[in-house]
Amino acid sequence: MNMNDLPIWEKPREKMLREGVESLSTAEIIAVILRTGTREKSAMELATELLAIDKRGLRHLAECSPEELKQINGMGDAKVCELMAALELGKRLATLPQEMRAVIRCSDDIAAIFMERLRYEKKEHFKCLLINSRGEIIEESEISVGDLTSSPSHPREVFINAIRRSAGSVAFVHNHPSGDPEPSPGDIESTRRLVEAGELLGIPVIDHIIIGDGAYVSMKGRGML
Repeated sequence: MNMNDLPIWEKPREKMLREGVESLSTAEIIAVILRTGTREKSAMELATELLAIDKRGLRHLAECSPEELKQINGMGDAKVCELMAALELGKRLATLPQEMRAVIRCSDDIAAIFMERLRYEKKEHFKCLLINSRGEIIEESEISVGDLTSSPSHPREVFINAIRRSAGSVAFVHNHPSGDPEPSPGDIESTRRLVEAGELLGIPVIDHIIIGDGAYVSMKGRGML
């Protein structure tokens, strides 16, 4: 069966866009890389055949030479190069040195990272920190710039990356250009909505830090979370 004859929900590329690349099997990922098959077999069938060359599957493919891959009917120069380039990227990613990540143990740790970055800003910058189970910051994203009460800080926009990255918890940071870190009514209400959303999603909000000029307020420390 040609892949064009498959129902749309079974096609690897459409499945990847719909459900994420992590939902694909190894054969489906290889089929996406190959893009097309031959007149006799689909890209999916060709991918399955490649994995079946040796019982080690993908590990064996990563060790194959171009000549070995071209012994498979349908694997011309272009497909061999595409597959080998993808495998090489995987090897290089696996050998990258481990990234040093900031570890959050308390509100002081968050304030120390952002005080000098935000205390002199003329506009409010609202940031979300994605934190893993070890307390490490795995991603920092800027949600909005401007007045927090008028900028788009809907929980949907705030938590979308946390869900995508499987964050264990989140923390929020924003600055007050006035230099006074005292939470405004808008800060309190926005934080309340975000905490409620996090509870529903199973992604707890561990703190919301407001940066002023040389001073900060932890909303957790104030009992506002």
